[in-house]
Amino acid sequence: MERTKIRSLSGGVNQSGIRNHNERLLLSILQRQGRLPGSDLARRMGLSPPAISSILRKLEQEGVLRRGEPVRGKVGKPSIPMELNPDGVLSVGLKVGRRSADLLLLDFLGTVRAERHLRYDYPLPEELFHFLKTGLHDFLAGLDPVARPRLCGIGIAAPFELWKWSDLLGAPAEQFAQWKNVVFSKEVAKFSDLPVFMINDATAACRAEHLYGRGMEYRDYAYFFIGSFVGGGIVLNDTVFEGNQGNAGALGSMRATGPLGESRQLIDVASIHLLEARLVEVGLDPQLLWQEPQDWSNLTRYVDPWLGQTAQELAKASLSVCSVVDFEAILIDGAFPAKIRDELVERVRRYIANQDTRGLIAPQIEAGSVGGKAREIGAASSPIFSQFLLNANAGLSAR
Repeated sequence: MERTKIRSLSGGVNQSGIRNHNERLLLSILQRQGRLPGSDLARRMGLSPPAISSILRKLEQEGVLRRGEPVRGKVGKPSIPMELNPDGVLSVGLKVGRRSADLLLLDFLGTVRAERHLRYDYPLPEELFHFLKTGLHDFLAGLDPVARPRLCGIGIAAPFELWKWSDLLGAPAEQFAQWKNVVFSKEVAKFSDLPVFMINDATAACRAEHLYGRGMEYRDYAYFFIGSFVGGGIVLNDTVFEGNQGNAGALGSMRATGPLGESRQLIDVASIHLLEARLVEVGLDPQLLWQEPQDWSNLTRYVDPWLGQTAQELAKASLSVCSVVDFEAILIDGAFPAKIRDELVERVRRYIANQDTRGLIAPQIEAGSVGGKAREIGAASSPIFSQFLLNANAGLSAR
């Protein structure tokens, strides 16, 4: 993505006792803009060159930043930009999905260093935490002694109130109800002392898009991620907004209308599980949708009507969320091939063009860019974001 399209951050503070804010702001600017010299950072943050030099020196000594290659101009000494050290911070992310779990090791630049995959009929606690324990052990074994202390935490992305999905998963209720009494942090503490950061799975996908995808281009937007079930997230003030209870942007629960006029939720009318059900009806294996590399080209007969319905519902939902906040854009991504995503986005644009938008400013409809791994990448980015980057919405939450 072109760095010129990324929105810039600004607004440092010089008062004593708040270096942590300035460090987070500086790291956030470098995360979004890429390498910059100290003079540019001072100008963007509104801080004095000595103040910037002090922050840069400290972060470099800690190994969080490193010096880039000198940039030689026409006159004067070459400029030495500073950049995030990809080895300076590492994090683990776990996505708990309806059909599978994914575990990965992420570095400070958002690059996936290692990953593990587990497929199941439905997730149960014992199997899932064993997967996390063994995967974490493997990741640590693959790191050299210098890198291991750089691991800053474990992010876990899962649907809220997981036990309530048993009817949709077809799982025996008495087994799936085990999740009701599970506290993820306590389970992880049995085998690791790393801090645990819980996040809604769709919110995690939104965070991945905002940190590493096209979300960097916008200050405020709503985000839809279509997986087995559709979900979403919202970004305000250049930061994913989680809300007081961590459930802001629960777009999958938006009201929709079923084929008989009955009240439904968006997850019931705009999710991949509907396409899975259709394939089962005609005697096809729904696993065809999830094979890697994903290719739905032989399923066009069934995918096309699903795309039409999903696009129509997303268009209505997009206008509904924009009636509450005048978002600049709506970003759409999902666990499907890029060609399917682009076709879905184009159809949503066409549907919105024919909708009644009186009193609204129609948003831009754009494709996300992170793709099917957005939830696990977003999970892994949660410890990094929480401990190193600036949360512009911190004052809006009572948590």
